[in-house]
Amino acid sequence: MKVANSLRSLKLRHRDCRIVRRKGRVYVINKTQPRYKARQG
Repeated sequence: MKVANSLRSLKLRHRDCRIVRRKGRVYVINKTQPRYKARQG
């Protein structure tokens, strides 16, 4: 999982990426390609 300042560019890497908020953190999750997981903060 990558930790990044800006998740917008990470979201654009794959069309299945979703941005989710959990426990005050912002995550990018991707069901089909799990290597695109990322977290902000």
